Amino acid sequence: MKPFTYERARSVSEAAAAVARNPSAKFIAGGTNLLDLMKLQIEAPTHLVDVNGLQLDKIESLPDGGLRIGALVRNTALASDERVRRDYGVLSHAIVAGASGQLRNKATTAGNLLQRTRCPYFYDTDQPCNKRQPGSGCSAIGGASRSLAVIGGSQACIATNPGDMAAALRVLDANIETVRPDGRTRVIPIADFHRLPGNTPHIETSLERDELITGVTLPRPLGGTHIYRKVRDRASYAFALVSVAAVVQADGSGRVALGGVAPKPWRVAAAEAALPQGAKASAEQLLAGASPTHDNAFKLPLAERTLFAVLAQARG
Repeated sequence: MKPFTYERARSVSEAAAAVARNPSAKFIAGGTNLLDLMKLQIEAPTHLVDVNGLQLDKIESLPDGGLRIGALVRNTALASDERVRRDYGVLSHAIVAGASGQLRNKATTAGNLLQRTRCPYFYDTDQPCNKRQPGSGCSAIGGASRSLAVIGGSQACIATNPGDMAAALRVLDANIETVRPDGRTRVIPIADFHRLPGNTPHIETSLERDELITGVTLPRPLGGTHIYRKVRDRASYAFALVSVAAVVQADGSGRVALGGVAPKPWRVAAAEAALPQGAKASAEQLLAGASPTHDNAFKLPLAERTLFAVLAQARG
């Protein structure tokens, strides 16, 4: 790990300003992703701004019946909150399916959203990777790609978004609240938060560099049956090969998003319109335009079968 300086921010504006002043500064909270990347010298910030003291760790009920989740709410606290378990079960299930208990105790809501999309070549600094070094090439294309994207990728990158929580938030139509150093705030719909790689795979979100996430809001509860099903190579501490986050109503309508198949949580309106027709019709819409590699073509039938299992579970 390379040397770096460190400070504890005392306010939201102070934190954002500290990062704005230093082009290679980073925010840090739980550090469950950033510190690993620093040890591997994939990330090399010269200055870390600790935001743990900013009192953004509350879950609050909103007047419209929704919830506001502070950016620093730990994953364990979020998954176990009575309101989340009762009204937003898909979110609770998704969080528990991720990582390990120890990591969930440290990982934050904002940090979870900011996990780097990744692949084995992203971690191997001896291999070209457009995410680490723009313009160097994508080693995964033509290389080992079993776990990587089947849809939404580009000729520059086929890495997948690793988040379980993000897929659930996409189904719930969450909004991300942020603040800039000058005090300006904005609200980013989760649908617009994560970016597809295109020609700039190193730019993964719509955040500005010095923009700090302060919270996530959830609309009023949807009702219905909430399910998160994750298919992976081992029972714990593994990213999804395919995951399905779904909220299904009694009449068969609902919402669905896939994880493990794209650079961002994958949700398609036409697929939700086809849900009452069954898993096959919905999966065809979800994966329309997919371009799998020889190694990961199995993800297409796996996604359909996983969706079938989710709909069967919803029907009881």
